[in-house]
Amino acid sequence: MYFFVRLPLFKRKSLLRSLLFMPQCRCPFYVRLPAIAGLYGNLLLAPAFKLVFGLGNKTYEHYNKVAIYVDKRLEELGATRVFELGLGDDDANIEDDFITWKDRFWPSVCDFFGIEGSGEEVLMRQFRLLEQPDVQPDRIYTGEIARLHSMQNQRPPFDAKNPFLASVIVNRELHKGGGRSCMHIELDIDGSKMRYDAGDHIAMYPINDKILVEKLGKLCDANLDTVFSLINTDTDSSKKHPFPCPTTYRTALTHYLEITAIPRTHILKELAEYCSDEKDKEFLRNMASITPEGKEKYQNWIQNSSRNIVHILEDIKSCRPPIDHICELLPRLQPRYYSISSSSKLYPTNVHITAVLVQYETPTGRVNKGVATSYMKEKKPSVGEVKVPVFIRKSQFRLPTKSEIPIIMVGPGTGLAPFRGFIQERQFLRDGGKVVGDTILYFGCRKKDEDFIYREELEQYVQNGTLTLKTAFSRDQQEKIYVTHLIEQDADLIWKVIGEQKGHFYICGDAKNMAVDVRNILVKILSTKGNMNESDAVQYIKKMEAQKRYSADVWS
Repeated sequence: MYFFVRLPLFKRKSLLRSLLFMPQCRCPFYVRLPAIAGLYGNLLLAPAFKLVFGLGNKTYEHYNKVAIYVDKRLEELGATRVFELGLGDDDANIEDDFITWKDRFWPSVCDFFGIEGSGEEVLMRQFRLLEQPDVQPDRIYTGEIARLHSMQNQRPPFDAKNPFLASVIVNRELHKGGGRSCMHIELDIDGSKMRYDAGDHIAMYPINDKILVEKLGKLCDANLDTVFSLINTDTDSSKKHPFPCPTTYRTALTHYLEITAIPRTHILKELAEYCSDEKDKEFLRNMASITPEGKEKYQNWIQNSSRNIVHILEDIKSCRPPIDHICELLPRLQPRYYSISSSSKLYPTNVHITAVLVQYETPTGRVNKGVATSYMKEKKPSVGEVKVPVFIRKSQFRLPTKSEIPIIMVGPGTGLAPFRGFIQERQFLRDGGKVVGDTILYFGCRKKDEDFIYREELEQYVQNGTLTLKTAFSRDQQEKIYVTHLIEQDADLIWKVIGEQKGHFYICGDAKNMAVDVRNILVKILSTKGNMNESDAVQYIKKMEAQKRYSADVWS
């Protein structure tokens, strides 16, 4: 989002020019809160004009709520609208949304401020290359997130910039057939001073496949062991480097950059400049455009074919960009978050993870592998001590504070993960003599004998009287059955728990389909069993959310 505050005209124009000459095509999304705004205290107290573009995802209920609120609030405070509110949808193609908005945005801005635009988009490098062959080895980053040598000299507190190296003590297969793989992994966090509650997430920093790294180095004709730094050409920027520097190209491509991500169109636009064949150059430029033909080509050749940067350079032979520009263009490798599938009441120094191995064949005949799950698959404690960098992220996904409150959990597939921790905790409380309310789980998978994860554990909880288990095995019969069918059939039970007993309702798993379907079914149940109209039923769920009685931990 772009925010502007009331400034002298020359400063406003200076600020605007800095935006105009930003290389938007390289990295189009900015949260730009100028330091000079601090002179006026609260940023929103004295707005003069507004330009807002929001980043969101229509899969989620509160789509672009912050951008919509900021836009409205700026108007209430007297801001002059320069251009319409832009809303990006990451469930579709957020970059297309931005580029389409931007192409109409710049002429309006130039007209508003009386600035004459050239009409040409200039590609600019944000970072300059500095090769550093003489740097001492102990000053070179080898994968640390922030502090040099933090992986060797571990000290708390541990967080996103200072992850803890946790030992993998268990890594076993949960599936019993079907050709897919689901891992149960246990990490030892003893001595880290990290604490977690059932429902929290553990984040792990993976590393990229060494084979892909080597391929990318060869395609760019690079010596991967060269020590270098990328230095921001904007001396006023607080971001001096795109990732920890100095380092080697090998380290950057292994630890710091997303080399398996589907490249956005701005990357294609810059890659086109390194094509020696005009046909290749035009092909990339066309895919990077917002024309209907360009969008269709990008959809088919990049997205539908799941081509990453390595695949693009393999298939476009004349495109040979320098490795340092590739390092500037690619986004940072992000930590992967997993719902913790254990309770700290039982496992205070261990964290359990439940993860499906991501691996699939693309239309081009290549096999794409998930970065994190492929990395974890190889972490076998049987081959010696293996460690992974992790940190804990706290969550609002929580059990009721009073154990006697009944709960309903909907968690098909690995959506079961946080509920395994919930059930462990409810069993722990029962064993300690506490009164525990009904604990109801709706679980679904493909086949009972293949991918019914934690089956023995769950059946034991049922025998103990701790758990009521409702299962749907979609492919064990001719007509597919999902957890949503079971919930529809259990309308009386659902109403009893969330309507009469004021129990808690939890969903974990797919946001795009399952979570939406479950919520819609709840609206119908509340309408029929609670004698509400649809609007009142929707409000009832919103009230449950406000009271922390309805919680969703979902992903798309």
